[in-house]
Amino acid sequence: MPSAPEPAPLPAEAELIHTRTYDVQSYRLSDERMMIRGVVHDVKPPFTYIADDPEPMSVHHMVVDLTMAFPMLEIVDVGVSMNVTPHMGCTKIEPDYQKLVGLSIARGFSRKVKELFGGPSGCTHIGALLQAMAPVAVQSMWSMRAKGADASPSIDDMADPEAKKAALAFNINSCHIWAEDGEQMNTILSGGSIGVPVWAENRMRELGRDPAEWAKRG
Repeated sequence: MPSAPEPAPLPAEAELIHTRTYDVQSYRLSDERMMIRGVVHDVKPPFTYIADDPEPMSVHHMVVDLTMAFPMLEIVDVGVSMNVTPHMGCTKIEPDYQKLVGLSIARGFSRKVKELFGGPSGCTHIGALLQAMAPVAVQSMWSMRAKGADASPSIDDMADPEAKKAALAFNINSCHIWAEDGEQMNTILSGGSIGVPVWAENRMRELGRDPAEWAKRG
């Protein structure tokens, strides 16, 4: 896996007291199915709660599996496993997450999760994990198409602006770059190219290849 850029140094007096990690991965199951596995893990460093304990201690470890229909991103199966919890009763909420079946993980998902599982109706840690999983599902649509799961033409090959809008529905208004009245969409809808992603252009140059090849792949 490529290494991420190093963050800025911490202040000299900074003392680690808690680590939370989210690990979200997506998998192609077939042309019509994909799965997102999300893990949230909270760890206390050594000596935090038990003065003579030299080992880090897990305080939360929870796994959520969401199987979705592609390309609709409708959830068809849910698995929740609360492996490390602070209270014995925490796991009683696991079956409630079957309410996610039938929902789309795209637009409106975050709001629906809060409605169904906010406050005393759910687990705050699984709720936060679900919020982290949703963008990965949308990002994975591009990967599914790159793997040949979607036989539709590329955005650049579409002549009809409405067809382009439909193909980019999950992106439009998702951030400032994809504002429906912004420069990016205006360029695409007026016949311009969607362009080569910066990361793809950099990698192609590292490989000694012309970034223009990216648009012709597949």
